[in-house]
Amino acid sequence: MTSVLLSRIQFAFTIGYHFLYVPFSIGLGLVLILAERRYRHTGADADRAASDFWIKLFAATFAVGVASGITMEFAFGTNWANYSRFVGGVFAVPLAAEGIFAFFLESSFLGVLLLARKKVSRRFYYAAAWIVVFAAMFSAFWILAANSWMQTPRGSTVVGGRAVLTNFWAALFTPSFPARLAHTLGATFVAGAFFAAGVSAYYLLRKRHTAFAKRTIRWAMVLGFLLSALMPLLGHWQALGIASNQPIKLAAMEAVYQTGSHKSLSVFGVVDESGQKPIGLTIPDGLSLIMGLSPNKVITGLDSVPPADRPPVQVVFQAWHLMIAVGILLVVIMLVGLILWWRRRLERSRWFLRLLQYSIPLPIVATTLGWMTAEIGRQPWVVEGQLRTTDAVSSTVSSSQVATTLAIFIVLYAVLFYFWLMVVRRIVRKGPDEVEVEPKVGPEPIVPPLAVTAPSLATPSMELVRRDEWGPPQ
Repeated sequence: MTSVLLSRIQFAFTIGYHFLYVPFSIGLGLVLILAERRYRHTGADADRAASDFWIKLFAATFAVGVASGITMEFAFGTNWANYSRFVGGVFAVPLAAEGIFAFFLESSFLGVLLLARKKVSRRFYYAAAWIVVFAAMFSAFWILAANSWMQTPRGSTVVGGRAVLTNFWAALFTPSFPARLAHTLGATFVAGAFFAAGVSAYYLLRKRHTAFAKRTIRWAMVLGFLLSALMPLLGHWQALGIASNQPIKLAAMEAVYQTGSHKSLSVFGVVDESGQKPIGLTIPDGLSLIMGLSPNKVITGLDSVPPADRPPVQVVFQAWHLMIAVGILLVVIMLVGLILWWRRRLERSRWFLRLLQYSIPLPIVATTLGWMTAEIGRQPWVVEGQLRTTDAVSSTVSSSQVATTLAIFIVLYAVLFYFWLMVVRRIVRKGPDEVEVEPKVGPEPIVPPLAVTAPSLATPSMELVRRDEWGPPQ
């Protein structure tokens, strides 16, 4: 366990923990926008209570996400000092912009959402909600731009062992950036949709806040299905960019050892590293077909670089295919939910409502596997083709020091996760504030004698069915 390996484990742990909250934070931003938009149009107290409910969950998640992200930035100057010296001339702009234009903007207007509903107009409050969501996505914009530069560096040159910025716009909009931004933001919105659907399922199972739950679960499943179905297209867009700009990463993702055409696409299996081939279910010529629409498309293999420049194939292969499997599962879950809703059986399908509850973490699992593919797949480079990971670590930090801080982080993050979970659990258990409906006061209606007939005995049951049934318009 060298200091390099321990530093990599520590950074993977801290950024992986931080990324537990980022998708929920941005995804819940979309959810609260939809809730606040409904309240702005209806003005109903129940819709205001629903918006306040999502704002509380967003704020709790945002707070922990900020706290866990600070540790990650400190690691640049402790465990990865050589890396910081190398990329400082390029990273200074996007990281400063992320802090000034995105984080401060988000935190400031989040204060408006939490404290100033009764002090500002409804229009300004609605605009503040949009600004919070925009700032969250703007923050992701700068972070992903910096990460994409590490994957496909452009607009810079290496002078004296350091990267020097030569073209700001080229460094900002690198070839891998647009697809990575679209794919990541889409994944966060999927996480928000599954969170909203899972919370709604919780209430339907317990027959509490049913009006709120029925209204929320419908649009959450529609949004979740559409976005989950869109993710494979965004992923394919990103894979095409990887094939062009990082062919070794693609070779590791599909365990392609020899350069050539007619390459099979692995559905699932394992990599026989000694035999240099994948073992499992494959689609003949599938990889060449999806990468170039022809079985004659040549795929660059791992044999095009020395063994020292290859990523760990087994890990990348498994992370990539597990991400695809989880993504397909997300589409299937939402599709089943929409079918049950259309058939008016959703509320009675308690097994599916429980499944929705347990599915809340699945989008986070998928995004984590995706980031594992992206980051491990470019090893042994921390900056593709320019700086190796072994050269980026601090030379003055010992393995015992890294191991000690890693153990401390594990304990502190476990405590932080526990308290976040308790806060979220308390908010969800309480639910949206109950709104009392004022009884209508007025003269009693005069019922004609002919209206009180034998058929009226069926009226209560008929009315009960009409009120309880919910589903698509017939």
